[in-house]
Amino acid sequence: MSEARAASRYAKAVLDLALEQKKAGEVENDMRKVLDTISGSENLREVLSSPVLTTSEKESGLGAVFADTEKLTKKLFSLLAENKRVGMLDEVARQYLAQYEMIRGQDVAHVTTAVPMTPALEKKVLAQLKSITGKEVTLQHAVDPELIGGFVLRVGDLEYNASIASKLGNLKRELIQK
Repeated sequence: MSEARAASRYAKAVLDLALEQKKAGEVENDMRKVLDTISGSENLREVLSSPVLTTSEKESGLGAVFADTEKLTKKLFSLLAENKRVGMLDEVARQYLAQYEMIRGQDVAHVTTAVPMTPALEKKVLAQLKSITGKEVTLQHAVDPELIGGFVLRVGDLEYNASIASKLGNLKRELIQK
């Protein structure tokens, strides 16, 4: 099973339990903290993916870093450690947030750019997406230097590819066909 599918299943299980226990909002806050902390700390990412550390060491480290989280979130840490999948915690958090936002009627837009987006540009993109979809949209941003320039935007099943790499690829195909 691919890591993304496994992360999605863990996230769905946690979300189902959180909704049942009426703790979905609190777990959402925990998942945002987890995602922000892991993405902001190269050391934590190395610790979580380290083959040298035992799963119990990784679990206790997570417990120390995220001491003020919900009991359900701590159970997720234990389950991931038990199944030797602690390295996918950030993806589980990302999937949880996406699934929870879908339940609340919000769409998640995935934007990939060649360079990081400025806060002003993010606001413009969010405003444009709200006018197109008619819903509140949450933006998930990724950076891929291989795009050269431009962006790739995905909302649900729709994709708009305005990257320089895509345009160069299209031009290459046209030239080869002629």
